Amino acid sequence: MYAPVRSVSFGARNRIVIAPGDSRSLALIPEKCEGYCQGVDGRAGPNLACEGCGRAVATRMDDCGLWQTVWLDPGAVVRRPPGLPAGPPPDWDELERAEHRVPPVEPDGSWSRRWEAAVGVALAHLVVATEDRPVTLPAGPVAELLGPAVGRYLPSGPDARTVGLAGPGIRTPRPRPDVLLVPCHPLTGGPWRPPGDDAAVVPLDSGVWAYLARPGETSPMPATGVLPDGVLRDDYPLPPCPRRPLAPHHRAFVCTLVGLPAIRAPRLRRYHDACRT
Repeated sequence: MYAPVRSVSFGARNRIVIAPGDSRSLALIPEKCEGYCQGVDGRAGPNLACEGCGRAVATRMDDCGLWQTVWLDPGAVVRRPPGLPAGPPPDWDELERAEHRVPPVEPDGSWSRRWEAAVGVALAHLVVATEDRPVTLPAGPVAELLGPAVGRYLPSGPDARTVGLAGPGIRTPRPRPDVLLVPCHPLTGGPWRPPGDDAAVVPLDSGVWAYLARPGETSPMPATGVLPDGVLRDDYPLPPCPRRPLAPHHRAFVCTLVGLPAIRAPRLRRYHDACRT
């Protein structure tokens, strides 16, 4: 942490998270099953014990507003080699598949939770990259979807920094914008960079980036095939549209911001303190 926070987790570093269904031979510790809303949230420490030795080795999370997870204590995990050499990480080709795109709106018409979290993380990096200065977003999906959030977290005015979308399979804008929105690798999490470029980039969730880069055609093609090529029907229901602009997850924004070393700079520290109040 590089700035004050309200509280710090007392959990061990490098904990490993798995789905509850992937855990084996673990039993709940009744006296540790405390929670907020008739569930368990780990507030009393590890609440899962090994059925063999009885040692507390993990924490089960299952309460309102929390993902259902099992967090393994790193001291209870033994790393074993799989027996085969690790292969090279996959390339960026996955981002070009239509299935990799994450739509911003859920089927029920609400904003995607993944988008809200991803935008919060990206905004923290954008604030640091621009040093809390105005920005100009590229026209299209980036401005339409991210514009309201950027307007809330960054000032408006002259001398704006330019922002552009860049990544595998699309051409980097020329001249190069001050900041590039780039995807994170879907496996390693590392940000993509243009070859030989070490200027400012803002990492974005790969599924969110893929949608911004290639939103695709959302209207259906006629099933009968009687219309000319390229002509789409216009008598289909409109896609769900949330009633409010996309808002970033504020906790994701703050947690990311305090983890960036640049927040120690006086200008950014003032920004952080203003966000807290």
